[in-house]
Amino acid sequence: MFVVSLTYKVELTEIEKHLDAHIEYLDRHYALGNFLASGRKVPRTGGVILADVESRETLDEILSEDPFQINEIADYDVIEFIPTKTSRQLSHLKHI
Repeated sequence: MFVVSLTYKVELTEIEKHLDAHIEYLDRHYALGNFLASGRKVPRTGGVILADVESRETLDEILSEDPFQINEIADYDVIEFIPTKTSRQLSHLKHI
């Protein structure tokens, strides 16, 4: 599992130009089961994606499709982790 932290490199007016395409990208990867959660940072300096994919290489391929990456308007910081403890609602994510 991966936590992807996006940090905007440009003003929000530039981000807004690509937001619809970014949302379509997110929707596609939710439908494929690759993304579990996502949203804006507060304050709005970027976003966060929780991804459940088989490898970092797979994630890198997926992230390369993001309009924010294609247009070089966000930086990506990726943290891989193995969930060993969760709430009852998220117990299906645990790796024992």
